[in-house]
Amino acid sequence: ILRDGLSYLAACPPCIGNQNNPSGGLGISPLLITEFLHKIADTFVIYFGDPVDESAVKDNFSTAYQLLEEMVDYGWPLTTEPNALTDLIRPPTVMAKIHQAMTGGSSNILSEALPNGTVSNMPWRKAGVTHPNNEIYIDIVEEIDAILSSSGGVISSDVSGSIQAQSNLSGVPDLILTFNDATLIDDSSFHPCVRYARFEKDKVISFVPPDGPFELMRYRLRLDNGEGHNKPVGSMPIQVIPRISYGKFGSSEKGNSGMAGRISLSVTARSISSLIYSSSRKGPLVIEDVAVVIPFPKFVRTANLNATVGRIIYDEAGKIAKWEIGKLDEKTRPQLNGTMVLEDGSEEKVSSSSSISEGEQPPLLVTWKILLSSVSGLNISGLSVTGEHYKPYKGVRNITKSGTFQVRC
Repeated sequence: ILRDGLSYLAACPPCIGNQNNPSGGLGISPLLITEFLHKIADTFVIYFGDPVDESAVKDNFSTAYQLLEEMVDYGWPLTTEPNALTDLIRPPTVMAKIHQAMTGGSSNILSEALPNGTVSNMPWRKAGVTHPNNEIYIDIVEEIDAILSSSGGVISSDVSGSIQAQSNLSGVPDLILTFNDATLIDDSSFHPCVRYARFEKDKVISFVPPDGPFELMRYRLRLDNGEGHNKPVGSMPIQVIPRISYGKFGSSEKGNSGMAGRISLSVTARSISSLIYSSSRKGPLVIEDVAVVIPFPKFVRTANLNATVGRIIYDEAGKIAKWEIGKLDEKTRPQLNGTMVLEDGSEEKVSSSSSISEGEQPPLLVTWKILLSSVSGLNISGLSVTGEHYKPYKGVRNITKSGTFQVRC
């Protein structure tokens, strides 16, 4: 798998019957390997923060090594629950790093005590958990994977969702979560704490939550037809219009016969879209964490870009520009303009119509997030707590964000 520029790989023995190794090992489920690699990546985020890139792993290599020692036993997944791992291996802190730098020795990250949940029938939850304030927060996050044309039309779209929770509850609470319309949920997967038989029977989620942040479930929207496609999104809340052209624009670069490129991007927020907004949302539409990643073709040597809003980070080696806009509303209309210097001999790549051949121009990647909104309208109608005498604070909100959101040029 690929996460934040890091590739997570697993070396697996060959299956029985392989012609190169007839006496090889047993066959291993690919889903087991993929899920375990995702679990390792998620654990690294809990320990090292987000994003977990190459520098984060290098700075915390000893902790990463110890985590793998505990998570894998003789090539098989063993301890994967964050609650148990944090009891075994202390997360790195600034004070521990300062102590390690001053003493010149290794920091004491290992715990001698056995995790409380290891020998219980709920390995995901510690024993004897206490909090001064009992509260639980739940986010219904729906991600839109979409391909848009250069004019803003939706070519294809797909929606997947997840329920992220932050539990700070004392004791061993038993929770029951109900939805306003459970028929919207399809192709769901759950955290091990969920009683799956209860969901299959009554369409409610009954569980004893882990302590701290966790993903309760993932789902896809119910199919709206029999063609095997996910429920489409007709109109997007954000529109990106790119204009990219190549040709001779009056300036001549030595060796490329004056061939150059021009790029122009406009980003706008659209209040009229397919999203369903929560009744608690007030004020105009605000889109947060807006960013546009612009990959350039291989024949582009460099680019000179300017934007009216935000900042631009250009990677010369990877020929990728990232335009970080931040918050976007209907009144703000950010613009990006720039020129490109092409490699020598690039005139062969450019056709007479001032556009490059099909497949040469990579699509733009757009990221964004809108609070208190959803695509499906799925919401939580009730969350009850039994097994404890206190009444916790409960916070629920909907979030819609981009998944793989591409705009063709």
